[in-house]
Amino acid sequence: MYVLSEIAPPDKAKNINQLEFWISTTLYILALISICSQTTYGSGNSYRFEESGIDFSVIENFFLPELFKISIVYISFLLFNFCFMPQLTRKNNIALNVILSVIVTAISVITWMVANTYSQAYRLIEFHDLNHGYGLFFGEAFTYIFFLYLLFNVYAYFNEQGLALINKIQFLKSYGKSIISEIFMAAKIWLISLMILMAVISAKSDNEILVFWLIAPPVNVILAFLSIYHIIPNLRKEMKGFGRYFWGNVALSALIIPLLLLLLAGFMGGGNAVPLALILTLISLVCITTPAAWYIYKNKFEKQTEIQMLKTELGKSDASLSFLKSQINPHFLFNALNTLFGTALQENAERTGEGIQKLGDMMRFMLHENMQDKISLMREVEYLNNYIDLQQLRTSRSADININTHIEEQLNNFQITPMLLIPFIENAFKHGISLQQPSYIKITLQTKENTLYFDVSNSIYIKADHDPEKLKSGIGLENVKQRLSMLYYGKHELIIRESAKEFFVHLTLQLD
Repeated sequence: MYVLSEIAPPDKAKNINQLEFWISTTLYILALISICSQTTYGSGNSYRFEESGIDFSVIENFFLPELFKISIVYISFLLFNFCFMPQLTRKNNIALNVILSVIVTAISVITWMVANTYSQAYRLIEFHDLNHGYGLFFGEAFTYIFFLYLLFNVYAYFNEQGLALINKIQFLKSYGKSIISEIFMAAKIWLISLMILMAVISAKSDNEILVFWLIAPPVNVILAFLSIYHIIPNLRKEMKGFGRYFWGNVALSALIIPLLLLLLAGFMGGGNAVPLALILTLISLVCITTPAAWYIYKNKFEKQTEIQMLKTELGKSDASLSFLKSQINPHFLFNALNTLFGTALQENAERTGEGIQKLGDMMRFMLHENMQDKISLMREVEYLNNYIDLQQLRTSRSADININTHIEEQLNNFQITPMLLIPFIENAFKHGISLQQPSYIKITLQTKENTLYFDVSNSIYIKADHDPEKLKSGIGLENVKQRLSMLYYGKHELIIRESAKEFFVHLTLQLD
């Protein structure tokens, strides 16, 4: 099978999951090393116990509680990411996996609460009623575990379905397929960083960093993609430079921050976390994201565009000449003349004249319109129909040959590179038709909006040893692959499948 498009390999998800396993395991091991190091050479929170007049045991009040806490988080992440959520997204054993998720969450909350009663026992003297203290510990553990595990599940679901969800955003497809995978990876990295940050922040820690990380990365990523794929390309078309781009982004950033301030006003609660996060977000938008987006565009996309343009210009003439030679060759003319000669023997001159007329139209098309960069899709379809009609003159007498075509009449103004589709049809007739054996060809062509859908399938039969075409591949297929990669880069999908009995081609093309 040949797939000439940006289709992810089937084992990509498996590789990503393996990477996530090793990342989480590495972080777990590093956390264990840190706990062991603090147990051996440090004193944990012993000074807080001393201030409260409570005996401190480094094993009971530090090592074991921290060990249980990080272990339960690590195990839960593995269960949610590799067991529960994949089953839920595939709708397998939904009730069982939901119940197991709730059980794991409950066990984690209890483990975290009990661990904190030992590692933070010094806080209990603040309460006259120990039950009130335990209740507070339970509330903190429940809140922390709930949001951390909610993040685990969001990440696990996004890992399974995120790419499909982003693919449903129609306007992103106009920027090419690469932006979808880039947004997917950026979102995954942000979610991973959030999980790590949440995992190291305890209930009593200052949360300014977490608030900043919730706000700043998404805003910066959105501005980066907007700059790289929309703002900078449009400015470059207008011959505007970095100065115009920079001050435009400064104005845009100055507009974004007040909007965020209005949206997040209800979450401030009199604290400084949100205002501080917004100020840092503004600084990062102007000082980091804006110049970084310009650098990425200049060093990746603009150079890639220049290289692609050079390849297109250098290869266009050679590809067109090679393609023309592949079509106007003695073999083709010999077959055409044999077709007309056989028709003249079978019937009157009317059919022969019809065949000659269609052949003349085809030769005129190849000699004149084939030299243009783009022609109307209607003319390309006329050429296809002429070729099919000419071939049917040769095969119409055979009842064992079934040629089924569904080619929509094109009344639109779409443009297409000339003779881009004929190789697949010519290959089907050349290699898929036998006058001695049952054979078939099925051709469909239709357009929806600005997308062309083209399918060709034909039977395969074993050629005789003396057939000169026995060892030859399809006419012009390699050439058309080259032309598609140069002229429709990122705007096409070509799938070719071959089995023992059938040869199948599917082409999807974004038209101008």
